[in-house]
Amino acid sequence: MKGQVRLAITGSIARVTLSHPGKLNAMSRAMWLELREVFEGIQQDAALRCVLLAGEGGNFCAGGDISEYAAFRFEEARLRHFHDEQVWGGLQAMLDCDVPIVAQIEGACMGAGLEIASCCDLRLAGASARFGAPIAKLGFPMAPREMALVMGAAGELSTREMLLAAAVLDAATVAQRGFLNRVVPDHEVVAEATATAAGVASLAPQAARLNKQSFRALAHIQIAREATDLIANAYNYADSAEHREGVMAFVEKRSPQF
Repeated sequence: MKGQVRLAITGSIARVTLSHPGKLNAMSRAMWLELREVFEGIQQDAALRCVLLAGEGGNFCAGGDISEYAAFRFEEARLRHFHDEQVWGGLQAMLDCDVPIVAQIEGACMGAGLEIASCCDLRLAGASARFGAPIAKLGFPMAPREMALVMGAAGELSTREMLLAAAVLDAATVAQRGFLNRVVPDHEVVAEATATAAGVASLAPQAARLNKQSFRALAHIQIAREATDLIANAYNYADSAEHREGVMAFVEKRSPQF
């Protein structure tokens, strides 16, 4: 089971569900491709007024499917393709979507889940939700464009803490720092997110789409000239011993030795 990204449409609301049973909805490579396809389809559907994005079974998304990593992460070209084409392809389709996106966040919102949530316009979370990107434990950094995305949504302070200290932050903390619109009791998350999506869908759809186009233009991040080499060499670590040790230690269920 490689997981799936499911789409269900009710009236003018599209419900997108991340589903990967047994893995807290961790994103597989196939799911990234499906995420792109789903949001490209939503963008073309003029009848839709809001997207409600959630994870299945009480968790949003626990990150990437690490069980797949050993098959491709240790070769630079394949690693670059994964991040620049598969992962960013899915995230870019969300960012390019003119339909407002409401995130219903429960349980784990880690790594890939944090990046997906960062693409949403409104974010609601249950009180017990947890946020982080502890990939330092796996021996690799966050890809530059993905880091820029998370920094823009979650803030530099939280992003540094999550990446450099492998911190896992609670909902109250990230809300106080501006990442969440609201935190509600866990048993109210579904109802609150559903009501929020319905409220958005009741408003002028053309205005919403035009507002999203303006948000996108105003928030566009210009990559500094100094960052050119950083982007070009972002995946040189693919075959490093540290990278292999971090990923393989997770797969082999042992502590990494860095």
